[in-house]
Amino acid sequence: MFVVCGEALMDVYVRDSTPTGLLLDARVGGSPFNMAVGLARLGQPVQLLAGLSQDVYGERLLQTLRDEGVGASLVLHSPAPTTLSVVSVNHAGVPSYAFHGHGAADRQLHPHDLPALPAGARVLQFGSYAMVVEPVGATLRALAAAERGSRLIAYDPNVRLNVEPDLERWRAVASQMAGLADLVKVSDEDLGLLHPDESPAHVAERWLAAGARLVVVTRGATGSEAWNRRGHAAARSLLVDVVDTVGAGDTFQAALLAWLAEHGLLDAGALDALDTHQLGAMLRFAARAASITCSRRGADMPRRAELL
Repeated sequence: MFVVCGEALMDVYVRDSTPTGLLLDARVGGSPFNMAVGLARLGQPVQLLAGLSQDVYGERLLQTLRDEGVGASLVLHSPAPTTLSVVSVNHAGVPSYAFHGHGAADRQLHPHDLPALPAGARVLQFGSYAMVVEPVGATLRALAAAERGSRLIAYDPNVRLNVEPDLERWRAVASQMAGLADLVKVSDEDLGLLHPDESPAHVAERWLAAGARLVVVTRGATGSEAWNRRGHAAARSLLVDVVDTVGAGDTFQAALLAWLAEHGLLDAGALDALDTHQLGAMLRFAARAASITCSRRGADMPRRAELL
């Protein structure tokens, strides 16, 4: 079983102007929330560990978890409001975000709130802004440290400077998590923010030396690369008519984990032993999944049958 830890929110899309304001379309979202749904759609047992509001948005998020088959027994219910992420998409389909989340439910997670993890939880997935805002950030980082070696730890920084503008904060957390995570997936855009003067290969080498077993860098339309202790592999992205790229990175990470699960490779030693053929196959599977998401509006991730 996977346990995805982090935020759940509403993505509010600006659709059009009206005579008296704006036409908005609110959709369930948040990188960890999307990943949990993505894993469930790929046939993987998964739970979400997150704070959810008791407001109308939180109820809608909870309903989606139930509808998608994501376990909600680890959800912490809160009277605090739901984070709203206002999304504007440019002519190329690339989203920009304005977050309204100070004091929101997804941030109000303290160490004493953490539920006991299911005995069958093999993988903990961390990432996005929940790792850098408090008190949830300190709580989740401590959880990763406590479970390192007992369960596989996966991490995607998913930098959002409009939530936390301090790059040094993101760098410090990414550095800490690279030493705790077995699998680190990062976009080249995020890598350019975190380590602008280093090549992806050099950063991957450093993270592997710090304790990571597998480092994956995505490059959007250009493709992706993976490094482990045995070597390196690369894969191209698939050509697709892009509607938008919302949720593409979350889909890629969910597909990486699903591929590893399907091949019985969800442990640190197996990640070390992946050869270049396996690394390439894993990247191609994840690229196919992400291309389907890019061909649809919003974070509408594929189901396993679509990847046959």
